[in-house]
Amino acid sequence: TMLHSTLALSLLLIAVSSNLAMAIKKEKRAPQTLSRGRWGDEITWVQTYEEGLYQAKKSNKPLMVIHHLEDCQYCQALKKAFAENEEIQEMAQNNFVMLNLMHETTDKNLSPDGQYVPRIMFVDPSLTVRADITGRYSNRLYTYEPQDIPFLIENMKKALRLIQTEL
Repeated sequence: TMLHSTLALSLLLIAVSSNLAMAIKKEKRAPQTLSRGRWGDEITWVQTYEEGLYQAKKSNKPLMVIHHLEDCQYCQALKKAFAENEEIQEMAQNNFVMLNLMHETTDKNLSPDGQYVPRIMFVDPSLTVRADITGRYSNRLYTYEPQDIPFLIENMKKALRLIQTEL
């Protein structure tokens, strides 16, 4: 019967196309939620500060902590510049333990000059918060603006050098 085979064929097509759609979706890979709005979807993010400290010690890599808030336009602008910079993304993926937080930690060392955002701090594998790796602004030592990306790259390299020389 013609009708029967047409029906069977269309059911088969529906099954194939929905499998295909699922395969395509999988291929695109859901962005990792810990990227919290795209600081870098290819970066492996730790979930908590404690986990970050543990991983830094274990892997002998510096921990980079990014404090930010969703409704902060400066954070959004920095996030975009951060995500679009290949050198930062590459270093973040390979040489750092990465954490981004939308809340404060109990570690007061992470807010030596206040709890502003965006704020980026480095913690070395000996679990020392590096107060010596600062940005360009004396009123908010650990803040970076999108145009400061080259400066942030230098500070990431500085954090990596410290491990080789000091620890």
